[in-house]
This record gives sequence, C-alpha cells and structure tokens, in this order.
Amino acid sequence: MPREQLQVLNALDTAKTQLYHFTAIVIAGMGFFTDAYDLFAISLVTKLLGRIYYHREGALKPGTLPPGVNSSVTAVALVGTLAGQLFFGWLGDKMGRKKVYGMTLAVMVICSLASGLSFGRERRSVMAGLCFFRFWLGFGIGGDYPLSATIMSEYANKKTRGAFIAAVFAMQGFGILASGIVALVVSAAFDHAFSAPSYATNALLSTPVQADYVWRIILMFGAIPAAMTYYWRMKMPETARYTALVAKNAKQAASDMARVLQVDIEAEEQKVETITQDKRNSFGLFSKAFLRRHGLHLLGTTSTWFLLDIAFYSQNLFQKDVFTAIGWIPPAATMNAIGEVFRVARAQTLIALCSTVPGYWFTVAFIDIIGRFAIQLMGFFFMTVFMFALAIPYHHWTLHDNRIGFIIIYSLTFFFANFGPNATTFVVPAEIFPARLRSTCHGISAAAGKAGAIVGAYGFLYASQSADPKKTDAGYPPGIGIKNSLIVLGVINFLGMLFTFLVPEPNGKSLEELSGENEQDDDVEQTTSNRTVPV
Repeated sequence: MPREQLQVLNALDTAKTQLYHFTAIVIAGMGFFTDAYDLFAISLVTKLLGRIYYHREGALKPGTLPPGVNSSVTAVALVGTLAGQLFFGWLGDKMGRKKVYGMTLAVMVICSLASGLSFGRERRSVMAGLCFFRFWLGFGIGGDYPLSATIMSEYANKKTRGAFIAAVFAMQGFGILASGIVALVVSAAFDHAFSAPSYATNALLSTPVQADYVWRIILMFGAIPAAMTYYWRMKMPETARYTALVAKNAKQAASDMARVLQVDIEAEEQKVETITQDKRNSFGLFSKAFLRRHGLHLLGTTSTWFLLDIAFYSQNLFQKDVFTAIGWIPPAATMNAIGEVFRVARAQTLIALCSTVPGYWFTVAFIDIIGRFAIQLMGFFFMTVFMFALAIPYHHWTLHDNRIGFIIIYSLTFFFANFGPNATTFVVPAEIFPARLRSTCHGISAAAGKAGAIVGAYGFLYASQSADPKKTDAGYPPGIGIKNSLIVLGVINFLGMLFTFLVPEPNGKSLEELSGENEQDDDVEQTTSNRTVPV
C-alpha cells in the first residue's frame, strides 16, 4: 500500500489554485508562445525567400526555393528541436529544472535575433546563415518542452494539474496567431510604403529591394516575448519534487514551498531518506524494472506524439499550398512579393483564430473533467474523419463554390488536433514517470514527436506536389498530390487512435502515485501495471 506522502508534496497536491499557479503558467507559457512563433513563422516567409533569392529572368512563375533548400529552411529548426529535447530533457534531471530553464531561454533569445541576420547578401550565405541559426534556435526550443511541462506538473495540484500543464501548452496557439499577426502588420506596412506591381505586370519590380527586411523583421520579433520573461524564470525556485526526491534536500524543498505556498511545512529528512534510498526508486532508464513499470507507457507517449506531429506539422507547413489549390490565395504571378506574404499570413491567422486557439483552450477547460485519455482518443478520431472527408471528395472541394466548406472542415481538423492529442501528448509524459526520469522521458516523447514533424515537413513538401509534372513547383519531382497526402494523413491519425490505448489516465492522481515512487513492498506488483483505460 502507499506510504504516507511527504508533507511538502501533499501541500502542493492539495493547494488551492492561487497566484503562483498563474504566475508559473505565464512564465512557462511565454516560452511556448516563443516556440510556436519561431517554428511556424518560417512557413510565412518561404515564398518570399524564393522570390528574393531565386528569381529567374523570364520565368513565367516567381522564384521558389529549390526542394533541398526549402526542406532545410523549413525543417532544420525541427532537427535542432529534437536534439534539444533529448539533451535538455536529460540535463533537467541531472542539474535541476531551474538551472537548465535559463539556458534554454537564453539560446532562444540570441538565436531568434541571429536568424534575421546573415553572413552576407549572396543567396548561399543567406540560406546557410538562416539554417545555422535556426538549428540552434530549435535546440533551445527543444529544451523548453520537457522543462516547461515538468516544472508545471511538479508545481500543480492534483485537481487542476492537467489544466495548468495544458494552459502552458495552449500558449502555442497564441504564438501561431502572433506570427500571423506580425507578418500581416509588417507586410501591410511595407506594401503600403513600397508599392510594387504584380509579378505578371513586371517580374523584376514585383520584389522591391526592401522586401529583404520583411522576413528578417518577422523572424527576429520572436526574441521579444522570450526576453521579457527571462528575469522571472530565474526568480522561480526549484521544484520541490526535484529538490526532495532527486537532490535529496528536504530542508530546501520545505523552505522553498513554504515561501511559495505561504504555509509552515516540516522538513521531513528521515522520510526523504527512506524514499530515495528505496531500491525500487533507483532503477535507471535502460533497466528491466523501468521496462516492466513504464515500458508500455513510454511506447504509448512516443508513438502517439510521433504520429500526431506527422499530421499536425505537415498540415501547418503545406496549408499555404492547400489555400492556393482551393483559390483562397491567388496564383503567385498575380501578386507582388510582399502582398503574397500578407495573403499567406491572413489565411494562417484566420485558421489560428477560428480553430487552433479555441481548440487549445477547450482542452484546458475539459481535461480535468473528462480526462486525458478521452480527449486524445476523441481528437484522433475526429482528425481521421475530417481528413477523409476532405480527401475522398477532394475535387468537389476545389470548385469555387465549395471552398468555404473546405475551409470549415480543414479548420475542424486543427480544432480537434488541439482539443485532442496535440495537447494531451504534451501533458501526459510530464505526469506518469518518476521524478528522477520525468524530464528525460518527456524529452524522449517530445523528440519522437519532432521526428514525426520532420517526416511531415520533409516528406509532405514533396508528397503534396501534383502528380502532373507540369503543375509541380520549380525543381520538385511529381508527388502524390494533396488529395492522396490527405488520405495518408487520415491513416496516420487512425493509427494514433490505436496507440492511445497504451497511454495511462493520470487524472486526479498524485505524481508519486502514478510513478509508483510512494509504494511500499506489498504494492510493488500493482505499480507495474497501471491501467491504460479509465474505469
């Protein structure tokens, strides 16, 4: 049976929702705001980069980034994010959440600014500089995933823990929205100040010299929200769970949380020593004990996040092509370079405003009521349904009179991604693993997600190309087309629904109850087989 919980951890589990909870959400959430801004802003400016640096004299269409360059510019930050999730996730369990938290934010601020700079004005140096700094920007962003989730889960109470972690992640929606709004404002201002004809009217003048500043300003803006929260991150005390259960410092844990919660807490040094010296609480990540207790759980969190991100990132990254196909964005030749940025940003902003942001906050509202399992299963189910609803009658949706219906259904896939697995895959890994491995396991799960994002970003840039060689973008081989790409994404979402059954339901339980860290001898066997489906 469970041993008596440490007083400091029990105080956190039963604490009423108060100011420090919301402070932690804002501090951690602004990191995610920046993460989303930086990762999704690039899709707003790739067409502009093609026009500026890959213009071909006499071409019927504006310049576009060659396939290899486009893939690299789009996905290099995702590669960096994957590496950062693994490295900083591991480091967060070794050095502590707070120490590593400041490092990741500093990397994000510096590299956000640097990504708008370049080593020269020649296209090869510009692309090389952009890819270099966006890799390290992604590296910093990667660290924010396991650390933000772990810190919020270890600060939260049992009753509203899911909502608090989901609220941190929901800031991603505002980051996506902000990237679109900043792009709208910057492009509108430059288009008004430096009016240019369409490409069809005058190919050379359609891309004014000042357009080079547009993409740089949009990318560099991401440094501002991250820099604003650096001081407050450094003022946050280390989480009591790390201090007590990993660093084994009962006095410091009690002192920190007594100050945060404004209550008297006893430093239970003997009890901390008993828990931390228990051999059942000392197994490593690559041990048989971990495999027996949490192997299926880790498989569940990694597989569902991997599958979800293939669908989620490919949708975001080629949505500008979807909008073009259905006529919501006019043909590139009918616009000037800066005007095209405005049109793409407007489309992304509308999708974010109407479906992405509401989806996140629906999860925040309902996750502690109906549970993580139900939300994730429901989200994957409806994503599957709506993907097939778009794909099977795809020609119908491309007709001018039906494009509004297409946008509505396409928006619903984003809504149920966010009121579904895009939020829950972030929440659950921060709850179900032991404190000494929590950040590491969350980092592994998140890295699996970014591996899926890389598959989506690289694979669907090619796959979504038309099967007709005459209709592909310059430099791209024929693909399977948007219709077949949507069918593939529907199948991927269905697989995500199946793998959800490996993920346990953490709703209403303490972190130590979920991880088995607080169990005594006669309960060892019970901790090895947590139920996956709530009863």
